[in-house]
This record gives sequence, structure tokens and C-alpha cells, in this order.
Amino acid sequence: MSRHTKIVATLGPASRDPLVIERLIRSGVDVVRLNFSHGNKDDHIALAASVRRIAAQVDRPVGILADLQGPKIRIGKFIVGKITLEAGDHFILDAQCEQGDQQRVGLDYKDLPKDVSSGNVLLLDDGRIVLDVERVAGKEIHTTVRHGGELSNNKGINRQGGGLSAPALTAKDMDDIKTAALIGADFLAVSFPKGAPDMYMARQLMLACGGHALTIAKIERVEAVAALEEILDAADGLMVARGDLAVEVGDAAVPALQKRMIRLARTKNKLAITATQMMESMILSPTPTRAEVSDVANAVLDGTDAVMLSAETAAGKYPVQTVESMARICLEAEKSILITLDRDFLDRIFTRIDQSIAMAAVFAAYHLNVKAVAALTTSGSTALWMSRLNCGIPIFALTPEPTARSKMTLYREVFPLLMKETHQDPDILRYEAEQRLIEAGVVTKGDLIVLSYGDQMGLTGGTNTMTIVRIGDRAAPKT
Repeated sequence: MSRHTKIVATLGPASRDPLVIERLIRSGVDVVRLNFSHGNKDDHIALAASVRRIAAQVDRPVGILADLQGPKIRIGKFIVGKITLEAGDHFILDAQCEQGDQQRVGLDYKDLPKDVSSGNVLLLDDGRIVLDVERVAGKEIHTTVRHGGELSNNKGINRQGGGLSAPALTAKDMDDIKTAALIGADFLAVSFPKGAPDMYMARQLMLACGGHALTIAKIERVEAVAALEEILDAADGLMVARGDLAVEVGDAAVPALQKRMIRLARTKNKLAITATQMMESMILSPTPTRAEVSDVANAVLDGTDAVMLSAETAAGKYPVQTVESMARICLEAEKSILITLDRDFLDRIFTRIDQSIAMAAVFAAYHLNVKAVAALTTSGSTALWMSRLNCGIPIFALTPEPTARSKMTLYREVFPLLMKETHQDPDILRYEAEQRLIEAGVVTKGDLIVLSYGDQMGLTGGTNTMTIVRIGDRAAPKT
């Protein structure tokens, strides 16, 4: 429980076996990502059930993140599977073409000809292929190759500077939200949102389907960067999705944007996930590059809640070793984090009682140098607020709600513990909390902790009490 930054790992062909899932969880995975770009409804249902069963067996909370595919802004397929383009070649993107060849290729995104014009620059395969648009003729986009290379089936397309009109939620995404609700996903990642309405729609669809997932906005478009604050206000968190984002805004702009997004998320009491190519070389290598080590460490130092692995664990040769390496890097980076708690409090205004109690608990814990902060919480909100201010002290969230426990698997510095239905008597409540912490092995007799709770447990937003407790000082109260 010493690592504060959480790890999200994508499941796929290399990691769907139950034995591998168990090793991933034991190695430090906090949240598993189900990529809805691949597989079908039955696949996702079976995989989610497998994860929950194994997590229960190893007695470790693991959240489930359902990642929607979003609009398929991709080329079609080639007759021979792939071609090679040279600089200066004339090449046509044709919305009516069924099978591509050396001169043209079809489009999964049929409206692309409406979204581009002469002078635009199109980037294919994460920017590896660069095409200059010469003219648009009906359903055909005539281009000249600026930077060539090998181009294979179904590669992605971006317009430099953004501006593609594809909606964030497709018909497939709406069906997949139903599946995500059915499997009880804890987090729903929405691909390519352009503004707050996309996130509101995803949330309403999830609620209408009976789901409870927190919504995560994947920031991938230029338009999303411009609307970042309104998107965050409509979501529960964001993902710094550096692949498509780098193609649209330019790779040099991404590091500063990453820092800005994480900082804004923490300020607004939202979650942040840093993703894309974090340990890319470990798809084929048992050790990361020095640059990858620095990349993961810098995300930790930026204050991200979680770092995410994609192909590294979904299709790589070393999924377990990758998680172990990432956990080791996070731990080492956390040792050098500068605590600026007093300064962070200066510009904060608290208007809610429960939020004020959460902040007071963190402040007291830091200055008393206690062993832990413990928050008795029904919804998890108290623990989230505590985790937005780095005090360097672990936060243990005690909840009787399995759903809240799963959601808190993504909160930085928060370690969720399930406890039995809580008692209304404050003395019994405090005693039960102490016993749960002792049982989990995080405190021993004589340790000092700060404990927050509400007079009426089970009432969301009801936290109104903070107390400082020395473990073992009180006898078991009479029930």
C-alpha cells in the first residue's frame, strides 16, 4: 500500500488468461481497461467477470474502465494489406472505394471529404504519413504525399489543427455504454469529446442504463483543449490521451498541455490519467528505455492520479514485467515529491461542511505527522477531496459500499477498504474503524491517526466530524 500513484493496464490477447490477470493484479494493477475498439459484448462481460473473481480471490480492489471506441476516423483496407508511399506521389482518399491500391484507399469515415479543403494537411498512422490536400472532388480527396512510408489497413486519420466534425458518441458507443452499465464498469472513458455536451450525453446514457460509472474525458482533439474547463466541469476526470492529441496539436506542445491538464483536474477536484506509449518499448523488450522511465516519473511528479498501459499489457511480450517496472518507477518518483501543503491551502475556499472537514483532516495529519488519515465514507467524495492536496500521508477510505470502493481504486494516495455496515453510535463507529485498519495491517497499537466521519453514516455528503485517535487507547464499547 506504499505506492500512491495508480496503474491502469489494458487487457488483450497477451493478458486475458486468468493466470496472467492474477499476476498483473498481484504486481500492482489498480484498474483494468477494457478497450471497446476490440472484442464484442460477450467478450467484455466474460473478461469483467474474470477480473472481479480474481480480484476477490487475492483480496485486492480492482476497478474496471470501459473505454469507448469513438468515431472511426480511419482509412479502409488495401487489396494486398499494405502499400508504400513515396514523397511526391499522388494519392486519393475515396469515400466510395471498397478496396485500396497504390493509387487510392477507402474511408471508414465517409464525411471526411466534407471536412477538408485545399491546403489542409492530413496525418495518417499517428502522423507517420503526411498528405497535403490539393483538391476535393465529390467523394474524393486528392492529395500529394509530403512524407511517405508504409501504410496498412485501417490506420487513423487526423487533420492538422483539428476540425473534423465526427460526433464523439456513435451508435456503437451508445450500445457499448449499455454493455458497460451491464458489467458494472466503474469508469467510462469517452473518446474524442469536443465539448461539455458530449460528456453530459455519455453520463445521461450511463444513468439511463442503470450504470454508475464515473465519466472520463479523453482529451484528443484541438477543440477539447480549447474547451477543457467546460469538459472537466461536465466529467469526473480526464485522460491525457497523448497519441491523437500530439498529432493534432504537434508533439512539442503535449508536455506542457499534460502539466496544465493534470493541474486543472486537481484544482477542480477531478481525476487525471496519463496515457499513450508510456512504456512502449516493453511491448518487445523486458526493460524500459531511460526516456520511458523519465516519462512515467514526470507524470507522477505532475500529480497524475494514474499512469496507463495500452499495447504494453494488451499485446506485449512482457505484460507482468511492464507493470512491475512501472510500479517501481512510481515509487521512486514519489520519494522526491515536494510537499507544499501550507501554500496549497492559501487560495482555497471551502463552502461545504464535508469538504471543510476533509481539508482539516489532511492539514492536521500533515502537521501532527500521523501514521494515516482514515475517512469513513459512503460515496467516496471525502477521500477524493483529501487526495487533491498532497500531504505525503496515506489516506484509507473505509466504506460499506462495494461500488464506492471500486471507484476509489483510481484516486491517488487513497487506499479503499471495505468494512461491514457501519454502526450509528460514534464510539462503536470509531472502534470498528480502528479494528479494520489493524486488520488490514496499516496501523498498530500506539499509532496516531486522523479519522473523519458523519453523525449519520450512509448519508452522502454527511461528513461533519474529525477526531484524532491513538490506536488501542479505547476498549471495545458495549453494543
